[in-house]
Amino acid sequence: MPKVYVAIIGAGGVGKSFISQLNSYALRSKKHTISTILISRSSKAILSRDYSGLNLATWESDIASSSVSVKPPSFPDETLKFLTSAPGPVILVDNTSSEAIAAEYPRFLSSGVHLVTPNKKGFSSSLDLFKAIYAASGAQNGGYVFHEATVGAGLPVLSTLKDLIDTGDEIVKIEGVFSGTMSYLFNSFAPLSPSGSEKPFSACVAEARELGYTEPDPRDDLNGLDVARKLTILARLSGLQVSEPTSFPIQSLIPKPLESATSAEEFLVGLAGFDGEIDKVKTAAESEGAVVRYVGSLDVGKGEVSVGLRNFDRGSAIAGLKGSDNIISFYTRRYGERAMIVQGAGAGAEVTAMGVLGDLIKVLERLK
Repeated sequence: MPKVYVAIIGAGGVGKSFISQLNSYALRSKKHTISTILISRSSKAILSRDYSGLNLATWESDIASSSVSVKPPSFPDETLKFLTSAPGPVILVDNTSSEAIAAEYPRFLSSGVHLVTPNKKGFSSSLDLFKAIYAASGAQNGGYVFHEATVGAGLPVLSTLKDLIDTGDEIVKIEGVFSGTMSYLFNSFAPLSPSGSEKPFSACVAEARELGYTEPDPRDDLNGLDVARKLTILARLSGLQVSEPTSFPIQSLIPKPLESATSAEEFLVGLAGFDGEIDKVKTAAESEGAVVRYVGSLDVGKGEVSVGLRNFDRGSAIAGLKGSDNIISFYTRRYGERAMIVQGAGAGAEVTAMGVLGDLIKVLERLK
């Protein structure tokens, strides 16, 4: 079987799940021999200098005892030289959220290294970088690039959008709940069927943090930038020239006085003092027979993108979302008023890793 070499950068939550899933896939693959030649964490790495492959069953103990340190300034040159010297095709898997690594994607792709990643930074930061990535991939001998897990983790969001566009459909509008954190928060704070015992918003945020649904500092979720990055990716792939993820309206749920809180704990304590403000928003929605949700929306015809709170009729699919699920509705010329809906878990290490592995399999299917 043809041999393919895999290099993995980032072995945290998603990375660990990915390595486990890759190991299982490699053992049952009947089309390719998969050899993992690099696993890198923030400070240490292990590599197979002779390209024979690392042991994915013992990688954690191997990296713990490794003497190979990771030096970010030398990362691009040394890693690129190592990968392009491999005796066969190489797939680079970037499981980090590093902007510095994302900035190097064009170099790797133009050198023939294939790329799969859940890292949103390369596709949602500057428009110039986004274009450079796809230009490098599309050039002669450029590597393939797939990043399904940048929007919706393992949900088939980008592949659905690509299929719609490639088959000649016209994207009219895309809207939905793109954050598992925001989904959980508003399903808890403003449930479809109020029981009268709902918690104030600050308590819902504290609970979500305790359960691991938010970032360590909830402000990293409540500022809306994560959702904005996902909308930027969708907008660009739909043909809109969005310059930056901050170039359109984003409604932050962080009260202005708390933006400068010195810690997450200080922020959570102070947030309780602003419960009345967002409670008014919930009550206003209920008076209209609706519920409030935090959504992202893009209108291709109008060239408009926005992120923030909106009211939804109780009978809508968005209002009926459960737990921390995501829901993305595609309104197109073919589908008319009845949107094509993709719904399910949009966050979590296992499902994100599945999205990354699915992309790696797509690359394998395209290799001769």
